Amino acid sequence: MLPIFLIVVVDLIGFGIIIPLLPFYGEHFQADPQTVGLLMATYSLAQFVSAPLWGRLSDRAGRRPVLLLSLAGAAAAYIWLAFADALWMLFMARALGGLMAGNISAAFAYVADITTKENRAKGMGMIGAAFGIGFILGPAIGGILAGPDPLTADYRSPALAAAGLSLLALVLGIVKLPESLSAEVRARAAALPRQQRLAQFANALRLPGVGLLMLLGFLATFVFAGLETTFAMWSRRVFDWGPEQNGWLFAYVGLLSAAVQGGLMGRLAKRFGERALLVQGSIALALGIGAIPFCTEVWHLLAAMAVAAYGFSVINPAYNSLISQQVPDTDQGGVMGVTRSVTTMARVLGPAWAGMLFAQVGRDWPYFSGALIMAAVLLIALAVPAATQAARPSQADGDPR
Repeated sequence: MLPIFLIVVVDLIGFGIIIPLLPFYGEHFQADPQTVGLLMATYSLAQFVSAPLWGRLSDRAGRRPVLLLSLAGAAAAYIWLAFADALWMLFMARALGGLMAGNISAAFAYVADITTKENRAKGMGMIGAAFGIGFILGPAIGGILAGPDPLTADYRSPALAAAGLSLLALVLGIVKLPESLSAEVRARAAALPRQQRLAQFANALRLPGVGLLMLLGFLATFVFAGLETTFAMWSRRVFDWGPEQNGWLFAYVGLLSAAVQGGLMGRLAKRFGERALLVQGSIALALGIGAIPFCTEVWHLLAAMAVAAYGFSVINPAYNSLISQQVPDTDQGGVMGVTRSVTTMARVLGPAWAGMLFAQVGRDWPYFSGALIMAAVLLIALAVPAATQAARPSQADGDPR
C-alpha cells in the first residue's frame, strides 16, 4: 500500500494546488460564473472520454504503465496551464489534463488487486486519505503561491509547482511501484473480447446493486463538484476572500477528509457497514451544504463545511468498496473505469449546473439545490441493502481470494 499511497498523495497535492484557483483564474480572463462552471467541467468531460479506456488498458497491460503514462501527461497539462495567456488556453490545458487522467481509476484498481474483500474498505479509505492529504497541502500551497488578492494573483507559480509534483510522482512510480496485477490475470483479461463503452456500462449494471450504487455516487459527486466550483466565487462576494483564504479553507476540508478516510474509515466500516455509512454520509452532506447560505461568520462556515466534508468523505470509499466487492478480478479495472466515468460525468454536469444557478438564479442556489438532491440520495442509500445483499460474488465468480 505504501508506494501507491505516496504516489497518489504527491500527484493529488499538485491537483489540489490548482482546483481552488481555477475560478479566480477564469475570472482573471473575464469569465462569468457560468463560463467558470464550464471551465471546471472541461477537465471532467475529457476524463469521461478516457477513463474506461484507461481502466480496460490497466486490466490488459497492468496498472503500473497506466499510472506512469497518465502522470507524464498531467505534468504536460500543468505546464500548458502555467503559460496560458487567454481563456481558450485554460480550456485546452484542462482538456489535456482530463484526457491523461487515468491515474485515479488505475489507483483504485491497484488497491482492489492488493486487498481482500474484508479489508477493501480500509484500502479504499487510504486512497481517500491520499485525496484528503492532497487537498490539505495542495490548496494551502496554491493559495500561498497565488496570494490573497485575485486582482494581483500569481497563477503561473502554482501551475508550475503542480507540474513539478506530477513529475516527482512519475519518478516515484518508476523507482518504487511494482506491478499489482499478475501476468495470469492480465492474460485472461487480454483474451476477453474488446467491449465498447455502452457494453461495459451495461455489463456493470448487471452486477447486483451496482446500478443503484453508481446512481448514488453520481448524485453525491454532482452536488460536491458544484460546491467546489462555486465556493471561491461565493466566498469572494460574501467574505471578500481571494485565492489564499480559499486555499486555507480547502486545506481545512482536506484535513477533515484525511482524518475520516485515513483514520476512521476502516473502523467505521467494521462497526456500521458500508451501507449504513452511505446513509450517514447522505444526511451529513445534505445538512452541511444546505447550511452554507446561512453562514454569516467564518466559524459558521467552518462548521457547515466540516459536516459536508464528513458526508462526502464516507460516501466515496463506501460505495467504491461495495462496487468492487461485486466484481471479479478480470473486470476490476474495467468496472472501476466505468464507475469513475459515472462520477466524472457528475463532475461535468455538476459544475455546469452550479455555475448556471449561480449566474442566473443567485449565489446561494447551488447549495439549496444540492441539499434537495442529497435528500434524494438518502432515499437511494436506504434502498441499497436490499439490492446488494442478495447476491455477492463467490470465489467461483472469478475472485480467487
